[in-house]
Amino acid sequence: MDVISVIRTKRDRGRLSDEQIDWVVDAYTRGAVADEQMSALAMAILLNGMDRAEIARWTAAMIASGERMDFSSLSRPTADKHSTGGVGDKITLPLAPLVAACGAAVPQLSGRGLGHTGGTLDKLESIPGWRASLSTEEMLAVLDGTGAVVCAAGDGLAPADKKLYALRDVTGTVEAIPLIASSIMSKKIAEGTGSLVLDVKVGSGAFMKSLEDARELAATMVGLGTDHGVRTVALLTDMSVPLGLTAGNALEVRESVEVLAGGGPADVVDLTLALAREMLTAAGLPDADPAKALADGSAMDVWRRMIRAQGGDPDAPLPTAREQHVVTAPATGVLTALDAYAVGVAAWRLGAGRARKEDAVQAGAGIEWHARPGQSVQQGAPLLTLHTDTPEKFPYAQEALESAVTISPTTAPFEPGPIVLDRIA
Repeated sequence: MDVISVIRTKRDRGRLSDEQIDWVVDAYTRGAVADEQMSALAMAILLNGMDRAEIARWTAAMIASGERMDFSSLSRPTADKHSTGGVGDKITLPLAPLVAACGAAVPQLSGRGLGHTGGTLDKLESIPGWRASLSTEEMLAVLDGTGAVVCAAGDGLAPADKKLYALRDVTGTVEAIPLIASSIMSKKIAEGTGSLVLDVKVGSGAFMKSLEDARELAATMVGLGTDHGVRTVALLTDMSVPLGLTAGNALEVRESVEVLAGGGPADVVDLTLALAREMLTAAGLPDADPAKALADGSAMDVWRRMIRAQGGDPDAPLPTAREQHVVTAPATGVLTALDAYAVGVAAWRLGAGRARKEDAVQAGAGIEWHARPGQSVQQGAPLLTLHTDTPEKFPYAQEALESAVTISPTTAPFEPGPIVLDRIA
């Protein structure tokens, strides 16, 4: 087996054999295939695609590059959720304790933000004392004691994916659907969960801009989960408008706690409940009522135990940015658009996100918006509040927001579309 023949096969629109896939993934992980060679193969895959059997084998090879976790010792069925990334997407924070309060165990391995999309671990690290890195033994102890854990994936889980993901990020091949699907699913299958619900974002603030591309990605990932014995379902959800009323780390934690307390923005509550119902059904608990667990405080109880179990103080004040800047509405009318991508870029520029994985983030940085599409605004009234420790970044963030807002002078009713666009199972 040699890497040149593998590259040529896919370059010439051929189908990679099981042996070729197993060999090239293993050889790249060991360093026997160079980055520039894997870059050529990744580009060939982006341009020419893979069939379902190829993607399934590629995913299996990524899983085989590392360890697999085992939750069979738990007394509860396991259910996990993965989001493909968005702006203001704090759903994991209220969702994990909510599903745990309803009887499932939620082993949530999460990541950090990169570019305009936020990261769950960055948000939770704004809670004083909370830590993301747990050993396997610590993770199981938190999961067994509280029903939910949110932490970073260990280095031993699908190491081939970690290496390939970094390469795709700098070679223009992030958008390859076979590689996106295998990247996500190799980690989730290796994680060992019994069921998985995928939140596939669609719109300007998502990696998938069109419903057609999102359906293809969702169907590919559902097929991979099914092929590997994991009960998998996907919801396609709207990301043309950012979720909730905040984008930023501590800002989103605050909003998540509001949801757990029985309040919070309606879109965040609706999506949290929709995903919770899917997770509970997939885990064999279709009669559990997540709305009741929000209302009676049991989800909040799990949240507080989960945060404490990972060293955090759920009662400690959250960090706030040193500087704020208010952007006012330029006209009176109805807000008909708030572009998710523009808001995400502005929050990133304020310090809430990072350009490279090694960059630091500001816990208090981000954006609040004081109206959502469909609501009336008054000229001169606060529309957005920008938060940062580095006020010299305000002009740079405002530049990103120049075309983010559309205000219609009409008084005719405007109804935003549904947040859940489709379901793939």
